Amino acid sequence: MLTFIKAYIKSMRLYYAFVTGISGWIGMAFYEYIAKSPYQTIEMVPSTEKKAVILVMLFLSWGINQIINDYLGLKEDSINAPQRPMVTGELDPPKALALSGLLLIMTLLITYFYLEPIALISAILGIVLNFLYQYAKGHGIFGNIVFGLMISMCTAFGFLAAGPTESPYFTSSRVSVLILVAVMNGLMTFYTYFKDYAGDKAADKRTIIVQLGIDKSRYIAAISAFLPAVIFSLLYFNNFIEARVNNMFLILAGLTFFLELWTGYLYYKNPKGRRTYYSLAANFRACTCGQATLIALFNTELAMLLFLVSYMFVGFLFDLHTNPKS
Repeated sequence: MLTFIKAYIKSMRLYYAFVTGISGWIGMAFYEYIAKSPYQTIEMVPSTEKKAVILVMLFLSWGINQIINDYLGLKEDSINAPQRPMVTGELDPPKALALSGLLLIMTLLITYFYLEPIALISAILGIVLNFLYQYAKGHGIFGNIVFGLMISMCTAFGFLAAGPTESPYFTSSRVSVLILVAVMNGLMTFYTYFKDYAGDKAADKRTIIVQLGIDKSRYIAAISAFLPAVIFSLLYFNNFIEARVNNMFLILAGLTFFLELWTGYLYYKNPKGRRTYYSLAANFRACTCGQATLIALFNTELAMLLFLVSYMFVGFLFDLHTNPKS
């Protein structure tokens, strides 16, 4: 049993937990911002206990669903990551899938009976998109789009699960935040495809990098680093985002912009080889810190704290997984 639990936790790759956790925290912070405003209708500031439950489920959601991804991606993982527990047999697939299924059912039941039933929509969509992703990954940019949408469901869940809200559920500001989360995470997963190039190609997973080749993709890696900043500017200056920027947002946005450019440079400089794997730490930091920056639109102190914590702990947890083959 202990061996199984250790293998399961290892397969969860907890440095990814900040991706789903901070993404969902954006939605919860947005909801609390509305609940505290003079324009709130039925919104109520969620209790500490409710927020804790939501965050635990969000931070664990990546790892729980990752077990499903590992099972569906065994073919390419046997080349890209031959030492992963499910590939080596250390983690028994039926038992691991059964545990993930049980945890997902518990999440849905908690959402329905303790949180807000409307949040079930985003939770179920996230699970469906996780299954769809394994198919979409083999069809160019479609895989990145599906992945981005999947993570944006965490933001929607954080918002909808936090408390009651009146229709329309999705205003221009709320949709804009979902778009930004989807863009940052779609870009993040694009960079992760560099390390998987050989296995994806052998398994006939035609990711955008397999389709274009390493040489062309490295230039896209550098140019696409500007994408989140460009999308935010277009949405903000066309008044799709109602919240106004503040000094804290500008500071964190500047730091995020540097992290994004640095990530693009790393993959341009090292599109293949051992260094490609270790560039993942910068990639994950750029994504999670970018998500924390969005929270500054609603809660400056929380944004600064999450930015710092994300930067530190993503690196710390990644350093516990130094084997690129696992």
